[in-house]
Amino acid sequence: MTLLLAAAAPSPTAAVDTTRAAFTKCLRTDMKKALEAKMEEAEYEMALKANCSAERDAFRAAVIALGRSGGDSEKVATEDADMQVEDYHANFTDKFKDYKESNALPGD
Repeated sequence: MTLLLAAAAPSPTAAVDTTRAAFTKCLRTDMKKALEAKMEEAEYEMALKANCSAERDAFRAAVIALGRSGGDSEKVATEDADMQVEDYHANFTDKFKDYKESNALPGD
């Protein structure tokens, strides 16, 4: 019976892929709304870290679970997850600046 339950649970890698897709989709939607609202960069940076919290938390938890399943300590897995979240925030901040400077909106 345990084998069936383990097979039914998504693999840690699949969970990371699924939650990463949801997180980036939310960030993209949020960025587009901020651009349409003509939000300033500083305001966007602050809002970015507050928005998409459910998706961010799910992605972070999945990255930690993947790290732990690979033998990482809780500390290392958590640091990796936090670094990946920060990378997404930095990436979307850069994209926001680029779109704002070119006065363009991202495609869907």
